[in-house]
Amino acid sequence: MSPTLRCMSLNTADSPAGVSWTLIPLTPPPAEWSRVAVAPIPATVPGEVYADLFAAELIPDPFNGDNERRLHWIGSVDWSYRTSFTFAPGDEQRHDLVFDGLDTIATVLLNGIEVGRTANQHRSYRFDVGDLVRTGENVLEVRFEGPVTAAQRLSEELGERPRAYGHPFNAIRKMAAGYGWDWGPDLAGVGIWKSVRIESWSTVRLGSVRPLALVDGTTGRLETHVDLEWADPVATDVVEVVVTLADQTIAVPVIPGDTEATVELSVDDVELWWPIGYGSQSRYDVTVQVGEQSHAAKVGFRTVELSHTPDEHGTGFAIVVNGTLIYVKGFNWIPDDALLTRLSPATYRTSIDEAVAAGANLLRVWGGGLYESDDFYEVCDELGILVWQDFLFACAAYAEEEPLRSEVIAEAREAVTRLSSHPSLAVWNGNNENIWGYVEWGWRQPLAGRTWGDGYYSEILPSIVAELDPPVPYSPGSPYSYAKYHHPNDFRSGTMHIWDVWNQLDYNHYRDYPARFVSEFGFQGPPGWSTLFSVVHDEPADPYGEQMLVHQKAHQGNLKLERGLGDHLPMWSTTPTPNLDDWHWLTSLNQARAVSFGVEHLRSYYPRNRGAIVWQLNDNWPVISWAAVDYAGIRKPLWHALHRAYADRLLTFQPRQDEDGTDVQALIAHNDSADVWSGELVITRRGTGVGTPVLAEQRLPLHLDARSALTIALDADVLSPADPTAEFLTATGTSEDRSATTAYGYFVEDTALQLVDPAAAYQVTVVPTEDGYDVRLEAKALVKDATLFPDRLDPRARVDTALVTLPAGAMHTFRVTGTESDGIAGLGEVALTAKPVLRSVNDLA
Repeated sequence: MSPTLRCMSLNTADSPAGVSWTLIPLTPPPAEWSRVAVAPIPATVPGEVYADLFAAELIPDPFNGDNERRLHWIGSVDWSYRTSFTFAPGDEQRHDLVFDGLDTIATVLLNGIEVGRTANQHRSYRFDVGDLVRTGENVLEVRFEGPVTAAQRLSEELGERPRAYGHPFNAIRKMAAGYGWDWGPDLAGVGIWKSVRIESWSTVRLGSVRPLALVDGTTGRLETHVDLEWADPVATDVVEVVVTLADQTIAVPVIPGDTEATVELSVDDVELWWPIGYGSQSRYDVTVQVGEQSHAAKVGFRTVELSHTPDEHGTGFAIVVNGTLIYVKGFNWIPDDALLTRLSPATYRTSIDEAVAAGANLLRVWGGGLYESDDFYEVCDELGILVWQDFLFACAAYAEEEPLRSEVIAEAREAVTRLSSHPSLAVWNGNNENIWGYVEWGWRQPLAGRTWGDGYYSEILPSIVAELDPPVPYSPGSPYSYAKYHHPNDFRSGTMHIWDVWNQLDYNHYRDYPARFVSEFGFQGPPGWSTLFSVVHDEPADPYGEQMLVHQKAHQGNLKLERGLGDHLPMWSTTPTPNLDDWHWLTSLNQARAVSFGVEHLRSYYPRNRGAIVWQLNDNWPVISWAAVDYAGIRKPLWHALHRAYADRLLTFQPRQDEDGTDVQALIAHNDSADVWSGELVITRRGTGVGTPVLAEQRLPLHLDARSALTIALDADVLSPADPTAEFLTATGTSEDRSATTAYGYFVEDTALQLVDPAAAYQVTVVPTEDGYDVRLEAKALVKDATLFPDRLDPRARVDTALVTLPAGAMHTFRVTGTESDGIAGLGEVALTAKPVLRSVNDLA
């Protein structure tokens, strides 16, 4: 009998049998929600309980108002998903019930008989149901234990261990952030969150496939590792594993009963896969076939290493691809929606496109989230975005005993196997902040010698990576110093997280750390106005309103926003009521200023510094957070600041010491491109007033090799203002291709800077276009950080630029798109020309 495979989907959308699912609570909901238990609820698979209850109009939108708090009961209730289906067996020898993902503690029953139990959201499950599945009508039920009560029960069984947040998420192999984080809601739910099907097969089943793309000189070598499962090897003839790479095909015979096969192919003069900005993203099609069963993938040939070599500053850290040191400009990535089954290939592409458009070349998949969908990694492969993949351990101590130990091993082996073919995958990372936590967060006393996860990070996980994905390097944790006896968060060595700035210090203190590589740091700001007030309805609106604080998860977050203004920006008015327009503008601007300040500081220490990964790119619901792009897809001012700070060519004014050890202002140029930067550099000192001429000027040729940096001493005349409160610096580097890069420098903070009132500082003209408006701003005096918020007029509206600074005589056009006839046009174009839609630092005077 030749190998065969027949699949019957049990998903809601694509089942040819018209399978429908229902949901019921197995334990009583609170009396207020008793209607939930009246009748079976229509359910969607793949899906989850919150989304199903919302779709059935049995609960309100979990993101709106204070509904999150009102719906916490859902996580303490047991739930049952149930369906019936008609089955017609063929001649196959095996019938397997396959779940790609169950969330989380579940009992599976087929026709009333227990098939198996699950305890891990992060892995798949396969059950042989040949003796249970019937010809004709069958009933499938999945019973889930409430995730809040399950986590507490498991914590008591394993022994409670330290963690950063309330629920014992570290006792269960479920997405940690589902229990709430300092940017995310507490919506711990259950569900059949990935596909389910019956696979009927004969002879042999093609199991996992690991096509490892290796590089030897100019030759690409593909090692394809195939796992096989046999139905009846005794009565089976030899079968062939057929592997096709591009236009080459090799067939390897496999003796019945052998569970593994390896097939090797090579490509001469192979085209390498490179991260964005370093070369092309060349990939090759690979197909593995056994009988009627096949597996398709695209592989990219590349080498990747972590360099952590000691030097005079400490221990370095760099990602090296194809022998080339990569300067990392990255974002941390969290799950893109708190209700995971809303995610799709389109949502992944949209969010990753935002990272690319900002100038990023790496996304770090953070350890409190997920091993993401294949769609995520495929988009990163295509676009050249490196992926730093955390194993799923975050901000807590984890037991190393059974049953958790076996679950960790199983999920890690499955994740590494599944993701090993992706050329974008550059780092496997053991955990997020747990080594740091053990060293410094007071864990040792309550642990009292018990396990906390070190065995995972130092032994189990690196051995799994070495076995299953040897081309990709492993790091024990983030942060980590790669030097014996060093503190794991030592800025002089390895990777660092900078969180004292947000939590305690003014953002000037980023300069305390000429760090080698920063894998987490950030500063909060609100989402777009329309995003925030679509879910916050406090009357009157207030930064400390009840619903506002539901959407601010950080400890004392809004107080830190207020304190974080420091001397940089004025405080918003609080009398007679808080000025929410100014609160939103000032905290948005300050977030952008703080993070771009940190990025520019780090880049100014190139090549000692080899990159930064900002916390964070995205949100998973409408919230005040560290994200650069809010839940509705609106780019915050932070995104626009990073678009400039992540540009290949950067000019930045930074403090340095001269030969006498005196602190002086210097100009740093960083060329993170593959081309020479050659042109002219013009540095000026100007006045902030109307029509103020250039007061001092310094001109010099500019030449930077590819991937290099230069420190430029400034003339004394340029650095000698007559009135520091009314003067500023510009530095413009032109290129032979006529492109220009400009930096601005100031002698005082904005609270002391003399800026002209908007009425005299600029003139605004609005011109309708086919898809929106052009808003043209002409500066008569210094205009600082002009920003347009068109979503205040139409939530669909988007603008191409923000934080635009112009000296007198300069012009800029904002392009507004995405509006419709009932949006901005209905309110009048004049609304685009003034507060609260058009803002600048000038209007704060």
